[in-house]
Amino acid sequence: MKPAPTLLLILDGWGLAPAGPGNAVAQAKTPALDRLLTEYPTTTLACSGRAVGLPDGFMGNSEVGHMNIGAGRVVYQDMTRIDMAVEDGSLADNPVLADLARASLAAGGRVHLMGLVSDGGVHSHVRHLQALVAAFAALSQRDICIHALLDGRDTPPQSGVGYVGDLDRYLRDTGTGRIVSLIGRFYAMDRDKRWERVAEAYAALTEGKGEPFSDPVAAVAAAYAVGQTDEFVRPRVLAGGDGVLRDGDAVFFFNFRADRAREITSALTRDDFDGFPRAVRPKLSGFATMTEYDGSFGLPVAFGPVAVTDVLGEVYSRAGLTQLRLAETEKYAHVTYFLNCGWEEPFPGEERRLVPSPRDVATYDLKPGMSAAGVTDLLLGELDKGYSLAVVNLANCDMVGHTGILPAAIAAVEAVDACVGRIVPAALAAGWRVFVTADHGNAEEMIAPDGGPMTAHTLNPVRLILVDPARKDLRLAPGKLGDIAPTLLTLAGLPVPEAMTGTCLVEKCEESAT
Repeated sequence: MKPAPTLLLILDGWGLAPAGPGNAVAQAKTPALDRLLTEYPTTTLACSGRAVGLPDGFMGNSEVGHMNIGAGRVVYQDMTRIDMAVEDGSLADNPVLADLARASLAAGGRVHLMGLVSDGGVHSHVRHLQALVAAFAALSQRDICIHALLDGRDTPPQSGVGYVGDLDRYLRDTGTGRIVSLIGRFYAMDRDKRWERVAEAYAALTEGKGEPFSDPVAAVAAAYAVGQTDEFVRPRVLAGGDGVLRDGDAVFFFNFRADRAREITSALTRDDFDGFPRAVRPKLSGFATMTEYDGSFGLPVAFGPVAVTDVLGEVYSRAGLTQLRLAETEKYAHVTYFLNCGWEEPFPGEERRLVPSPRDVATYDLKPGMSAAGVTDLLLGELDKGYSLAVVNLANCDMVGHTGILPAAIAAVEAVDACVGRIVPAALAAGWRVFVTADHGNAEEMIAPDGGPMTAHTLNPVRLILVDPARKDLRLAPGKLGDIAPTLLTLAGLPVPEAMTGTCLVEKCEESAT
């Protein structure tokens, strides 16, 4: 029997926090959502940190949130996978590291560790570097050269001297490795084919070109003294040229985010590289990366991509059922690519609808309604088309929340509530069951602890409301984003794949299936 159709309505950035002067959600007039929260079963979902596969204390985001919702399980992000390997000691057993150590030792070479030295957690984390030093030492490769790329973008602009100092002390205490170059990310981590910048980093790595230093901490301080903050530190190299890449050496690039690691990797590894002339091309014994930067590089990868299968849309597709994905431009990729956990093409039976986001304003505080009304209009016209599942995103609470302008965020929440007030009654009248939730918080916390505007996501939980007049007596347990799909599928009477390790949040869940 065909299941009752289900609408999953994701109110992006609609988080839950105590009422207060910075809580746009609490200050907004939301009669539609207030009624749903009063009349129907509701619970809270964790959407940050390890609950969504991020490191502890890391706020969630739209990409991670939608992946967890679609996967029906915790989808561990690259940084967390590496953290877990560091914590349980398995990093030292990684075969890519073992092969690199073996190759460099056989060639009489050294291992060079290159990457962003900070705890920003966006491209890398310094704790991974320390664990790598220990891992290579355990693999008998103690001749380790570290090329410290300086941050100042995801961290304060003059915090690099502290990170370099901590690293230098760690290396001295362990008697393993040394810092051989200091390069601002402006030069080593370009992503816009500004090859003149990358060329400076390459020359430092391969020819030792740059301001010489004997003390890396003093070298960073000297850069500050001439107006170069971390991001913009021009290449500085260990005096004597002993830190350059030589024949037989091996390189491990420990950044885990790909976009700003590709250009320098390409320059160091590709035969067909044509971004700039390379005066020196060392014959390396190996080059490996923390994650996959580009499949065409053909390089060993310590933490390769993990395919996530048996996702929500796939279950509906296998059952021969049709589904709708709908959002405005700002969140279209999230209800399609990210909800499908990285699958580009629609599943059979999956229809996609896009409503353009406004382009007549520079920032969305000037138009807090964005295109939510257009998304709602389109959805109302699709409710009678025979879909068994619809996933719809309303972007306002998140996108307007990012502006940090409280009155605009309040208006955005009210715009979303007006759409919910149109969508839910129409869906119920057409025989749909509705889940209302969010992927992460934002608009509920618009004032930072220092009193300034808060423009980032939050660590707050989000709500889940089950809107089904026939099931008002159900009780929902607290959970996480990865529990939505198992709950939805169980109530729809569809099989929950074994790979979906999330939990059905309805008490006596099996008895509640349609």
